[in-house]
Order: sequence, then C-alpha cells, then structure tokens
Amino acid sequence: MPYDLEFEKPLVELEKKMHALQRKGDHLKADERVQLQHMERELRWRTEEIYKNLTSWQTVQVARHKDRPYAADYIRLLCDDFFELHGDRVFGDDHAVMAGPAKLDGQKVMLICQQKGRDTKEKVFRNFGISHPEGYRKAHRLMQQAEKFGLPVICLIDTSGASPALEDEERGQAEAIAANLYLMARLQVPILAVVIGEGGSGGALAISVADRILMLEHSIYAVASPEAAASILWRDTSFAPQAAEAMRISARELHRLGLIDGLVPEPLGGAHRNHRLAATNLKAVLLKHLAELKQLSLDELLEKRYRKFRTIGKHGKSVGSNMLRANT
Repeated sequence: MPYDLEFEKPLVELEKKMHALQRKGDHLKADERVQLQHMERELRWRTEEIYKNLTSWQTVQVARHKDRPYAADYIRLLCDDFFELHGDRVFGDDHAVMAGPAKLDGQKVMLICQQKGRDTKEKVFRNFGISHPEGYRKAHRLMQQAEKFGLPVICLIDTSGASPALEDEERGQAEAIAANLYLMARLQVPILAVVIGEGGSGGALAISVADRILMLEHSIYAVASPEAAASILWRDTSFAPQAAEAMRISARELHRLGLIDGLVPEPLGGAHRNHRLAATNLKAVLLKHLAELKQLSLDELLEKRYRKFRTIGKHGKSVGSNMLRANT
C-alpha cells in the first residue's frame, strides 16, 4: 500500500526506489540486494520516527484514512461467529449500526459497532457511519438482551457524530442518546468500548459509557470535529489543525490525561497497512480486559463504573484553559 498522506511525503521517494529494485526480481545484482535491504531498514526506521511523533492533526488524517479497517473488517477477522440483528422495534433499522451476538475466542459477547462503509454504495447505505435515532435504539435493545443472557458488551466506535438532520431530531435523536447513557451506566454486564477510528461527539458517547474505554493508537475521540471547533472558535475551518492540537483529541494524549483506559497498538504506519495484524492486536487487548472484568462481582463492577465516570473529568480545567489560551 503506497504512502499517500501529506506528512508521509518523505517516504514516497524511498518507496519508489525500493519498488524499482523489487520489480527486477531474480535479476537483482548482489550489490542491488544489499542496497534494497538498506532501503527497507531505512523505510522502517523513518516510518517509526514519523508515526511516533504524529501531531493531533496528523492523527486525524490517519484515523480517517480511506483504507483503515472498519467495524465489518474487525468482525470478520476477530469473531468465530456473528449474527447480525436488525431494527429498533419502533421505527426502522439503521444500517450505520451493525450489532448482534458473536463469539470471540469461544466467548459469547454482544457486539455493537458503527460501520462507515467502504465504497460509495455502502457509504450511502451506512449513512457514512452517522447514526439515526433508530441505531441508538437498536443498540439499547440489544444491550438489554445482552444483560438478559449475561453477555459482555463490546462496542466498536467509528463515527464523525450522530445525524443532525431535522427528521432525526423529530424522531428523538437526543432522547435516544440519553437513554443509552442511562442504560449503560447501570447495565449489569461488563462493557468494553473501543474507538477504532473517529470517536465524534454524542454519536460516539452514546455507546461509550463503558467499564473500559480503549482506543486504537492512531484514533481520535472528541466532543466535536476539529473543523467544527475551528468554525465555532475562529469562524474558519482552515484552523482545524490548530483546533485539533488545542482539543487534545489523539489517543496518546487522552491516555496521558487519564481519560481513557488503554491503547491498542497499531501496525507500523497505521492499521490501514495491515488489517489482520490490527485485528490480532485488538483481539488480544479485548480478551485481556474481558478476563479482568469477569473477575469482578456485579457490585464491584457497577461501583467501579460509577467511580470511573464520577472522576473522569478531573483534567477538564487544564484542557479548557488550553483551549482558552489557543482561542486568545
């Protein structure tokens, strides 16, 4: 897969030289083989240096990469079995939310996932991963089913936000999100939430009141998109990179602030470069946290969840003051 992001330009020329040598195949001379090995090591080293020093805005670009694995990809690579369920039993089915029981390494779980769509047809079908109230009501229904049958809930989050359309507001978007927050706060089974790409606004929050909130290494989680924040603060979306830095939305920054519980390592150069390895890493982390949560009694589980969200805003003042300084 070629390096195609703006900040990856220093790698492009080196990659072209490598491909030129690789095309020679068995006709490579001895000195060219040595040269190719040096190039491969240099490419790896330079990629590591770039990706371990990503800015928040560069992380946004990786999180939104068109080839990044989506929920459906993880379901295929993670699960032994998955049975998708549909409908909210009120109005209809929201295809931006894929949900249903699954088996993860033999363990029965309930998956609730946001799916963006890969090609144009699927993007339209999935509404670009932007959920309607029916999606949140479907999630609500299946979380209740998970509680009934004692299944841990795993939420894979990847959305720019909830749908802001007038008809969605008319059908109770705000109430649907609020109902999920209330339910998840008291749900009597373990809950894991993982941001696999974008975690945007109330659209992400609606399925992320969890015992453990995890993020892939190059994902983002924010109250608003950088473009929206820039539009509000400076009335100009061209300030989105500055807004991203001020908001501290990257997984690494949020982990340092203690606002999330852990990072899932990504393959070198981002999850889009190796879907299978990204899924393997995610599976290992999920199984680890599930095993830890299953050791807790129900009373301990609910008390720890309560305490977690009572203290999760302890860094709010420092983040807010940084936003204020950035704005002035």
